[in-house]
Amino acid sequence: MQAYLVGGAVRDKLLGLKIKDHDWVVVGATTDEMASLGYQAVGKDFPVFLHPETKEEYALARTERKSGVGYKGFHVYAAPEVSLEDDLLRRDLTINAMAMDDQGNITDPFRGQADLENKVLRHVSPAFSEDPLRVLRVARFAARFDHLGFNIAPDTLNLMTDLCVAGELQHLVAERVWQETWSALSEPNPEVYFETLRSCGALKILFPEIDALFGIPQVMTWHPEIDTGIHSLESLKQACIKSPKADIRFATLCHDLGKATTDQAMLPKHHGHERRSYKLVKQLCKRLKVPNQPQKLAEVVAEFHTHCHQLEQLKPSTIFKLLTSLSAFRSSQLLEDFVICCEADFNGRSGWQRLDYPQRRGLLRIAHAANQIDTQQIIGQGHSGAKIGELIAGARIDAIKKEKMLWLQS
Repeated sequence: MQAYLVGGAVRDKLLGLKIKDHDWVVVGATTDEMASLGYQAVGKDFPVFLHPETKEEYALARTERKSGVGYKGFHVYAAPEVSLEDDLLRRDLTINAMAMDDQGNITDPFRGQADLENKVLRHVSPAFSEDPLRVLRVARFAARFDHLGFNIAPDTLNLMTDLCVAGELQHLVAERVWQETWSALSEPNPEVYFETLRSCGALKILFPEIDALFGIPQVMTWHPEIDTGIHSLESLKQACIKSPKADIRFATLCHDLGKATTDQAMLPKHHGHERRSYKLVKQLCKRLKVPNQPQKLAEVVAEFHTHCHQLEQLKPSTIFKLLTSLSAFRSSQLLEDFVICCEADFNGRSGWQRLDYPQRRGLLRIAHAANQIDTQQIIGQGHSGAKIGELIAGARIDAIKKEKMLWLQS
């Protein structure tokens, strides 16, 4: 019985990166032996155990054989005779198919160290094509390591394309697609994730609303980059500069989905695209089972981002309605995330990356002023029912009007 550190821990150690998780593979053991040593069984699909002290995951060495469709269509075999190299062979990329023993000796049967040195993301074997989820995983690793200069090997990209053409991605469950996407949105360069999916044909399958944006023209005056798909990815880059939050990045990416459905006779203008964007965001989020919080932010950014851009022209009553839609009178969080997305949209245009966006500060300032009114004083005047709400709304609109004038004069 021998335990080896495997996968991402070995890769990141060799890259000099901080190791997030320590995963282990155990060769030469049975489930009964693991239990007798105090390991706690937690695996459902294959034998995985938690160390009795460190609580790190220890999995028995195993092989996998394709037996059905999708990423769950595998027969798993775990037994003492399964070798370390047998276990490493089933892994996705060579840089993830290395193991290290307790003396620091590395087992590297598929030249993962050479691919680390050459900055290549390369599949371990043709068995890569048996799991469609690997298309998303490779795209996510491309987003993680792009800043280090990594590229996907041409043969690996060809296999990813073949999986898309074969229809294998249609068998992925929504939760796994979103899980990989959410993780990718937290990487240093999430735009590379979507670029990679587009290059192999997966974007059109999994995110047709985003894929449809490429080739859609916009008015050059406001969008020197012209192409809506390019603008969406450039806005995502700006969101990454401004915030590490994945929900802000997702909302920014999806803010213009409605431009793909603009009547061709109207192009390159996109009147009314905000409401269409909102509906497409709801459609995408329902299909991928996106959680409530990122969905809510994506919806309000899609519907109201041009309100923020046009803050100087908005009536106080319209600003009040906007702030109400952003729940700004209960909590500032949605509003604060919203204005970051709007600023990322503004800066996500060719040559506009460093331009100032005073609307972000302006809307926050106006919202703060509207929140300063004494609601208890209004309630104490003896009114009841809807009248109280009307008076509070009126007071807030007055505060918005005054603060907006001060902001414009500053």
